[in-house]
Amino acid sequence: MLAFESPVGWNAARPGLARIGPSACVLCGRTDDCPEKYGEKRTYVEYNLTFHYYCLLMSSGIWQRGEEDEGVDGFLITDIKKEVNRAAKLKCNICKKKGASIGCVAPKCKRSYHFPCGLQRECIFQFMEDFRSYCWEHRPVQEFTDKEPREASQCTICLDLVEHISVYTVLKSPCCKNAWFHRECLQYQALSAGIFFFRCTVCNNKDKFQKEMLRMGIHIPERDASWELEENAYQDLLHCYQHCDVKRCLCKKGRDYNEPDSKWEIKRCQYCGSRGTHLACSSMKSWEQNWDCMECRSIFAKSGQYSKRKKRALAASEKTNGTTCLLEEPPPKSPRQSSGSPRNFLLQSPKMMCQNLSPCSPLELPASNRMTMSLSPVMSNRNWSLSLRHKHLREKRREVCNILKELKAQVKTKTTRLNINVENIWSSALKGFRQRIFSPTNTIEVNFSNCKNRSKTNTSAASKHHFFQLLMLHLQNSSLFEGSSGKNLSLDFQAVKENLYFEAGKMIAVSLVHGGPSPGFFSKTLFECLVYGPENVKPVLEDVADVDVAQTIQTIKYANNLSSLQSTLQDCCEFLAAAGCSRPVTALCDKNMLMNDLLIYHVIKRITLPLESFRQGLKTLGVLEKMQMHPDVFSSIFCYKPERLSAETVCDLFTIHSSSDVNKVEGADFWMGYLQDVESGESVVTLEDILLFVTGSCYVPSVGFDPEPTIKFLHISYPIGNRLLNSLELPITKTYQQFKNIMELTIRNTLRVEKD
Repeated sequence: MLAFESPVGWNAARPGLARIGPSACVLCGRTDDCPEKYGEKRTYVEYNLTFHYYCLLMSSGIWQRGEEDEGVDGFLITDIKKEVNRAAKLKCNICKKKGASIGCVAPKCKRSYHFPCGLQRECIFQFMEDFRSYCWEHRPVQEFTDKEPREASQCTICLDLVEHISVYTVLKSPCCKNAWFHRECLQYQALSAGIFFFRCTVCNNKDKFQKEMLRMGIHIPERDASWELEENAYQDLLHCYQHCDVKRCLCKKGRDYNEPDSKWEIKRCQYCGSRGTHLACSSMKSWEQNWDCMECRSIFAKSGQYSKRKKRALAASEKTNGTTCLLEEPPPKSPRQSSGSPRNFLLQSPKMMCQNLSPCSPLELPASNRMTMSLSPVMSNRNWSLSLRHKHLREKRREVCNILKELKAQVKTKTTRLNINVENIWSSALKGFRQRIFSPTNTIEVNFSNCKNRSKTNTSAASKHHFFQLLMLHLQNSSLFEGSSGKNLSLDFQAVKENLYFEAGKMIAVSLVHGGPSPGFFSKTLFECLVYGPENVKPVLEDVADVDVAQTIQTIKYANNLSSLQSTLQDCCEFLAAAGCSRPVTALCDKNMLMNDLLIYHVIKRITLPLESFRQGLKTLGVLEKMQMHPDVFSSIFCYKPERLSAETVCDLFTIHSSSDVNKVEGADFWMGYLQDVESGESVVTLEDILLFVTGSCYVPSVGFDPEPTIKFLHISYPIGNRLLNSLELPITKTYQQFKNIMELTIRNTLRVEKD
């Protein structure tokens, strides 16, 4: 074994020298193993040598005089010994210990330091040319002009705020005026991307960007990107789906058993290829026979094309007990609603309310009578139709609530805390959802970093509800979506690159299951693309957000003769070529097919990547699967705005827990009358204020409240809202006016204090 003397070194036999452990770097003396900061930690047993690669690379008195296969990557062993001996005489200006092998290259500067000490003191090391090092006083700085915006902006890598100031930790792009980064973010990206893929995240410039980052001390390794170097990184792309998905698999060797050229060969769905069946399990006589899965069958059924296809005999496994063999279990039946439930009545006007709150009120009348009383004699057909539509949506949302409660059973008691900045809701939410400890199945707690500390009882539920409400509002108005009312996905290449569509889908899924609001802004086309697949959806002109594109398609639509149509197409030939729709038109009827192709391109094909990424995000917690199983139900919360709170809605939310004879409790009459006053604007508070006071949320979550809101009438002086239990304790008063005054005073003051 080759041993050589080192004043810092590893030869313990030498007297008067400090002994360093066998894993310590011979240059800096540290045992840290941090490749991101100090480079790879290497140990050469034959030389009894351990060092950080960057410590060796940046040392001022050593050069690669050998070939790459000589010594240590071209550093000769004799040169390393000399460098260690030289460094032993130099004291670090930062830690005051010997072994400082790196010196500042600025003229007349005598400072020396260890590599880790230099990083700590914000020195700059240039990993290029002759590997220069600059101390904290002489390091290069980026120039700032007077026209530079001084307000903070987002780091385009981590999306956190970055100040526009000339400091070591902040770097700006040389090619984009408004691109700013954290130094740490850039360094991690450079190590991951390598010299072939490291470039500006905004404009994609490579040469100019890399040159400036190297000058400012960012190390760009000369290798391929980390994702390209992973072993079998793309192996999954070569795998074929081999699993039997029918309800009753007949193969004794299991669903994954596949024996070619036999009845146990697995046949994949001819359309999606993502489901399969053994030939025997679906009574298929040969491999050439086509088979389609349940999901694809449902798509064809909805499009009306399935009935036109040739019917095949049901498999033996599908005829068992007279039931159809489906790939998924049938959805559970929704609990039957009792027509006589006392919580389904329609509240009257304030005057009618006073008359009907006696023990012989509509609460005790049959449902048909209550419906008759609730309708105005002069109600128009339009209002009647609108009322039925709202009633239909309410029924669908109740079904969604039951389905989401099933998904919520996955949520565990283990908590994950998200630190959220209200002023930068998107970046802080993105950071929280991307943290390693985040799990969609954990209970979510939200802490607003720019809010005053309050008791957990009052703010834990309210903070989470408020966070999800702000997040959904931000997504609705973000650049990920386009359109006025019913929105479709937009095409944002930067968002695709940063995987933001996936994160948006994931956030919506988590919001629905964890008690947040529903999106309510999806277009019918976007929703159907998610549920049935983009290939089964026909967009309409209203889906086109670009005004110029919509106007061009509309011009084609209203061409009333072949000559004007051909003239229009001639004027927009480049537009047609870009969409792949440039073809001769010989008849006026050809315009319909042309319009359809243009709509499909601009609304669907153009956003194929964002749509697939968004769908993957929505699979979180099984939300997309439930959407595909119950499309009609889920469209009520994805494509329609939540219904405004009404006295009826709030009344239905609460279950009254009091004496057995509830209708004789005078407080119940006062509570219902007060809700009517609030709805009609005869109060200083709103229905949202009441809900916020009790539950911490100003909206009704799609998954419902857990636990369900309750009301108790007690002999107390003022109302009490318990947000942990979603319970409202109400005082029993002698008069309605007393009840109303106490309610308004307490709710208004409580919410005002919380807001302040």
